Amino acid sequence: MVVVSDRDTIEQPPTEEVVGLPARARLIRLVIATAVLALTLSGTVFGDDYAFPFGPPRMYATRADPDTPVSSTRVVGLTESGAEVRLSGGEVGLRRAEFEGQVPRLVDDPELLGLLAESYLANNPAAPPLVAVAIVVRRYELRDGQSTGSYVDDVRVTYPLPGAAQAGA
Repeated sequence: MVVVSDRDTIEQPPTEEVVGLPARARLIRLVIATAVLALTLSGTVFGDDYAFPFGPPRMYATRADPDTPVSSTRVVGLTESGAEVRLSGGEVGLRRAEFEGQVPRLVDDPELLGLLAESYLANNPAAPPLVAVAIVVRRYELRDGQSTGSYVDDVRVTYPLPGAAQAGA
């Protein structure tokens, strides 16, 4: 139950007085608005993804050539038999965008791929043991924006898992 006092219900006459901003406050707002506008305009002309929110995200601001290959990055675990086990796409607790943002770091420090293998094996104890982990970029060929069916795999880095050679011997 809400208690209403007399003070809540007393009508007050409307005031006709308009309170304006002092000149200094108007100047500060004008300077800030001009700076934001200048940053947005220069970011639109010269910016890239790293200038966001003042630069346009490239994926929405440009058009790709319909004959340019489309790249798809994935992480695979390799078993002793040579079979590929998919480790990207949520199987190891990373979503695709999170993983793709880390590719340069993983290429520079391939030992980090061992952590992905550990996570996969912890979540899939019945899975066959892995001997290596690789980052593979598959480039699908396009013609007039349609897939031609051909592709090229580019292995960016392969990390042999420690102890895998002894396990296979």
